[in-house]
Amino acid sequence: MQVRPVSPDRLIEELADVIAARPRDLRTRVVIDGAPPTAPQEWADALVDPLQVRGRRVIRVRADDFLRPASLRFEHGRTDPDALYEDWLDTGGLVREVLDPLAPGHSGQVLPALWDTTIERAHRSDYVSVPPGGVLLLSGSLLLGRGLPVDLIVHFTLSPAALARRTPAELRWTLPAYERYDAEVRPAELAEVVVRLDDPRRPALVEPSA
Repeated sequence: MQVRPVSPDRLIEELADVIAARPRDLRTRVVIDGAPPTAPQEWADALVDPLQVRGRRVIRVRADDFLRPASLRFEHGRTDPDALYEDWLDTGGLVREVLDPLAPGHSGQVLPALWDTTIERAHRSDYVSVPPGGVLLLSGSLLLGRGLPVDLIVHFTLSPAALARRTPAELRWTLPAYERYDAEVRPAELAEVVVRLDDPRRPALVEPSA
């Protein structure tokens, strides 16, 4: 294994190249996964324009818009790391409304948001048509190991010390969930692209040894 430092701008360009190289007659479902301090939402947002420049239609979906209602998320309290790990994400809704429709031979009709946690009601989003060659950028945390049907995984990883250091005090209750995720799912082994982000200003691509 080799670790190659890159600038944030260069990382975006390289990720866009990898994604844009996927077959243009199919829709490509990309997961951008990482603990909140790695800012997976921001990295996914930054990929939109470079992919469009490369001729790809892009749809952005945030896993936070596919959480289960509060009555289910908080059934065991608001700070239960096992509930965060196992129960918060509406995996079925995400597969049904986003991932399955983008599979080969399917409709391409995607609902980009399902549940609004700020008001605890269903989003009023309209379905969006994604043509062949389009790219889904799905961003979030704890997404792997759920059997999600996707085509490319980008995982941002932190050392345990960096994760603890960069997690705000009010969210430190979440740390056992990420420890369990790394131990049980081993996301860096599932991802096609792994980026170390102990220092957000100095990302590094993890590459197989020659």
